[in-house]
Amino acid sequence: MLHEFLASNRAAIIARSRAKVAARPAPRATEEELASGIPLFLDQLIDTLRLSDAPSDAIAHSAAQHGRNLLKRGFTVAQVVHDYGGVCQAVTELADETKAPITAVEFQTFNRCLDDAIAEAVTEYGQQRERTITEDGRARSGELAHELRNALGSAMLAYETIVAGSVGPRGSTAALLGRSLRRLGNLVDSSVAQVRLEAGVRAPERVSVREFIEEVEVGASMEASARGLAFAVDRVEPDVDVRVDRQLLAAAVGNLLQNAFKFCKPSGRVSLKTSAIMDRVLIAVGDECGGLPPGKADELFRRFEQRGLDRTGLGLGLSISRSSVEADGGRLSVRDLPGTGCVFTIDLPRLSPLP
Repeated sequence: MLHEFLASNRAAIIARSRAKVAARPAPRATEEELASGIPLFLDQLIDTLRLSDAPSDAIAHSAAQHGRNLLKRGFTVAQVVHDYGGVCQAVTELADETKAPITAVEFQTFNRCLDDAIAEAVTEYGQQRERTITEDGRARSGELAHELRNALGSAMLAYETIVAGSVGPRGSTAALLGRSLRRLGNLVDSSVAQVRLEAGVRAPERVSVREFIEEVEVGASMEASARGLAFAVDRVEPDVDVRVDRQLLAAAVGNLLQNAFKFCKPSGRVSLKTSAIMDRVLIAVGDECGGLPPGKADELFRRFEQRGLDRTGLGLGLSISRSSVEADGGRLSVRDLPGTGCVFTIDLPRLSPLP
């Protein structure tokens, strides 16, 4: 029986399969794939072949479960397809070299199991992706509606209180109205940026970094003042230009500044520094949040990830910022200053000066 041949020659097949997968140009093989993925693929095929006398729907169910497990372990659909193919080649070569007494019918069953496994894995991957997109969309819509309602409710209450004459136009109620309106604006900006990114809609243009930073400074200074924070902006030298989608870059920088204001300690300081180095432009936002727990830097860019006690916002700001910057050919990174704060840096390609 073919499954007995596979089981008795398991080590040799795994070694051959690993060699084939490691030599694959794309997708590049991972350590997890080579170390545990290949044995897992082979064992799943052996289990499936044991069902060769079972009804076809039982084989399909087994293959679907195998594909589901592989994808849950983090394998991409391309890895699933290529690794099944590598195992198939290794089995065929070894059977031919050892003159194994495997009938044509058994090989047909073997190929049918491979086809079923690949097809079910691909199908499961597509279904999981659709579910993820739908769930993310619902979660984002629900969170957005909740945040918009809260901000709008606060703004309306503050406005009605001011109009009724109960308080003056320059007191804390007016400040609450201003914060609520700015929060609404930030939510709208982030949502628009997210929609444009998902739709692939971009409008790149030559942007003067000096003018861009001056525009950002106006609104950010008001926000910092309302929160009782110090805000320092470095001057930008002239003739420093980048080619970006102005709206997406504004959303990215705005999200970074909002995060800095949100988590900075009371009476702390937020900085916005820009530097041009050779063919790169760096825009850095620094805060005094106290630093990050060890190993938490990369988690900040996950979707729906929030930190600190202030849970306002969608948890999408940093994820959107990174996607916006990468859409313009740049990078967004974070540097932790233990005990002090964080520095988020946008790194963009610099355009040559105009003649």
